[in-house]
Amino acid sequence: MKNYMDELLKKINSKTAKVGIIGLGYVGLPLALEFSLKGFKTIGFDIDSKKIPLLNSGKSYIKHISEEKVLQAVQSKNFSATTDFSKLTEVDVIIICVPTPLTEHREPDMTYIVDTAKMIQKYLRRGQLITLESTTYPGTTDEVLLPLFESPASDNEKYVVGKDFFLAFSPEREDPNNSNYTTSTIPKVVGGITPNCLEVALALYNQVIIKTVPVSSAKAAEATKLLENIYRSVNIALVNELKMVFDRMGIDVWEVIEAAKTKPFGFNAFYPGPGLGGHCIPIDPFYLTWKAREYDVNTKFIELAGEINTFQPYYVVNRLVEILNSHKKSIKDARILILGIAYKKNIDDLRESPSLKLIELLISKNALVDYSDPYIVQLPVTRKYNFNMQSVELTKENLKSYDSVVLSTDHDSFDYKFILENSNLIVDTRNKFNSLGFNSPKISKA
Repeated sequence: MKNYMDELLKKINSKTAKVGIIGLGYVGLPLALEFSLKGFKTIGFDIDSKKIPLLNSGKSYIKHISEEKVLQAVQSKNFSATTDFSKLTEVDVIIICVPTPLTEHREPDMTYIVDTAKMIQKYLRRGQLITLESTTYPGTTDEVLLPLFESPASDNEKYVVGKDFFLAFSPEREDPNNSNYTTSTIPKVVGGITPNCLEVALALYNQVIIKTVPVSSAKAAEATKLLENIYRSVNIALVNELKMVFDRMGIDVWEVIEAAKTKPFGFNAFYPGPGLGGHCIPIDPFYLTWKAREYDVNTKFIELAGEINTFQPYYVVNRLVEILNSHKKSIKDARILILGIAYKKNIDDLRESPSLKLIELLISKNALVDYSDPYIVQLPVTRKYNFNMQSVELTKENLKSYDSVVLSTDHDSFDYKFILENSNLIVDTRNKFNSLGFNSPKISKA
């Protein structure tokens, strides 16, 4: 009887295993490049046919992923991209990096994971390792993926996990444009369905990641990722709530945070803002709240944090209305410029960006809205929004033509002195102007 585990381990340890990455976005692409540059033949799979010729010609469509790195991977002959999922039969390892959004009712949208799993089921063969990296609720790997892979479409016989194939969960921990940490230097949590699955998955990730962190199960690994993001969501909600309370009291929350940071123990600084963005923190906590209902548990703390963070764009717009009113200007027909459309500074990622919600709310109040962002020249159509807008150039004439500028994303490339000198009013949601030492009656915080 063939020992698929020993055979796969030999391939992994000798770097002759072929790796397939499904989903070439902010998580999948850097991971694919990491494997290929570490000597593994790597095939990237994606349903977006526009990405494939770009990647295969050595070009990048993500700002913080350099074209030099993509070109290096392509020229090494270790990386190629395709929309042909039949090539899954060629790979020894399949890593799933697809989106996990929420529905309009804040419930998990498992469409991408399920569709991908069914595609793998169609081509699955014995001796393959499948790992899921997409953030999801505890139990997804066991309850959704495992039953499909135990009955592959390519074989009439049942497959035994840990013997015929190997299944694990290892949550992504990407932080776009974080120069201190890269895909290979961020410790990687790994949980397997069986001990054999864990051993094979650890062997794989140990080839490219500086440190792996094994846990007892796939469920524990899934829960780890949720804890990381719920921790941030709850603490950001706390400072967002304090921001609103302290504002009523005439206290600057940013000053308070800076003072609290001087305590050398027992305090970690979190900062308020116009709302949460990115694919993780605004979404992941609700995967757990949804799953918790199955166990008759009401996650009040998590849901309250979500409510507070979701309210922040409304708070910013309400503050803007107050500020305009104090200058005898109505929000109706007011010309407003949103500075920064990405969800965080110095990147081109606008997933779940609060700036998009700000635009929607301001348009609903009949304001005339534009935006400026050096990284996003044209607003693409998203799942929620379809604004036909282009980035405005920050000239003296343009800045002076707006009743107020709202700083939503504090890109380092903005010339804040120039913006201050040429704007009529500024609503700063990031405390950027104050942190740079600019003080002016033009500036208000929100």
